[in-house]
Amino acid sequence: MPFPRGKKPTVAAGSKIPKLNSKVAEKQQEDGPQVKRSSSPPHGAPKKRTAFVDITNAHKVQISLPGRKKEPAKKTLKKTTSCSALVSAKNQANLQKSSSVSSEGTAAEKESPEVESKAGGEKEEKKKEKEEQKEAAAPVEELEAAAPPAVREVPPHLQRQQIPVEFDIDSEHWDDCCMTPEYAKDIFDYLKQREEKFVLGDYMSQQPSLNPGMRGILVDWLVEVQENFELNHETLYLAVKMTDHYLSLTPVHREALQLIGSTCMLIASKFEERCPPCVDDFLYICDDAYKREELIAMEAGILQTLGFDINIPISYRFLRRYAKCVNAGMDTLTLARYISELSLQEMDLVAERGSLLASACLLIALVTKDLGGWAPVLQFHSGYQTSDLAPVVRKLHSMLTAPPDSKLRAVRSKYSHKVFFEVATLPVVDIDALEKALNQ
Repeated sequence: MPFPRGKKPTVAAGSKIPKLNSKVAEKQQEDGPQVKRSSSPPHGAPKKRTAFVDITNAHKVQISLPGRKKEPAKKTLKKTTSCSALVSAKNQANLQKSSSVSSEGTAAEKESPEVESKAGGEKEEKKKEKEEQKEAAAPVEELEAAAPPAVREVPPHLQRQQIPVEFDIDSEHWDDCCMTPEYAKDIFDYLKQREEKFVLGDYMSQQPSLNPGMRGILVDWLVEVQENFELNHETLYLAVKMTDHYLSLTPVHREALQLIGSTCMLIASKFEERCPPCVDDFLYICDDAYKREELIAMEAGILQTLGFDINIPISYRFLRRYAKCVNAGMDTLTLARYISELSLQEMDLVAERGSLLASACLLIALVTKDLGGWAPVLQFHSGYQTSDLAPVVRKLHSMLTAPPDSKLRAVRSKYSHKVFFEVATLPVVDIDALEKALNQ
């Protein structure tokens, strides 16, 4: 509690005092043992209060008076006890204890000293035998410790895949632990395998109150939320994925659709962001249409429905990985991101795997920038041939050439900015150029 100005703080008896000045402490160490200050006050001075002595510990402070010889410090002898002496004393105590226990067995043993000596001899013999066994086992233990461990063969399914030199894109970051170059390929292979668990279909037939247009408007609004809160793009993609998975499992009313989307964005923010927005922020962007209790209850309901498994592979992660394979520039990557973000609004592309969708978006961006087609390094890291990409590429091209919906303007407005190289204003690549790239 701060003290009022103009008044000195009072100190309770027994409290600690501040440490002495370093120069005073050094002076006291040089002067050696110090002499207690005289308790009698000088002539004419007022008597000391006992409380003052208690507060400052002045009676314990020692100073060296001038003109007095320094007394040598008394040397204290440390009592050193060897380990052998301690062990022998302990052994003697144990022998006395065991002899006393054995002597209390029967009355005959108490009266007969021969029995006691015989028991003591047997114990000494057993003790010698144990010591001999330990001495014999000591060299064996030393040899076992010095011997190298047996080399075990790694099972085939645990052996790391040998990456050809021309396809190695992680060795340049070998000194950067944040890039995890040792595990990068394994991580994305694992995410690609994990996609099979989260394959979706057209679930709108199970939602009597919803339609694809409502879902598109919700995704368009989530893009605005992500941009206004300056959240990561991974947060947006994960929120859309969780919304789709929840809607595929639970029929909902259209009035709760915005609550579901904002709650999924809140969960994704907690998963992806370093400093996620709070609950009140999401209530504010919903124009206070929902109560705090409703949003928290919806959060618990979504997590329970999804089994708390929200680490869903998203296309944005694969897109950045595949763009690195061909050293794509930021403008090319941004164009692929624009196509991928537009695809979030399309119900026809919900069933596509994230890795396949990212590959198709990158191929369109490469052809648009006249940077070639699907290179062998992309085939190695993605696992897809051009024949696998063809159906998705054609769907994405139809999406780009379709007239824009007046209700869905967030993505196009976002990528028309100079920060995003105005990629939304670029002309759409011709379908013949795409077909040529797919047939290579």
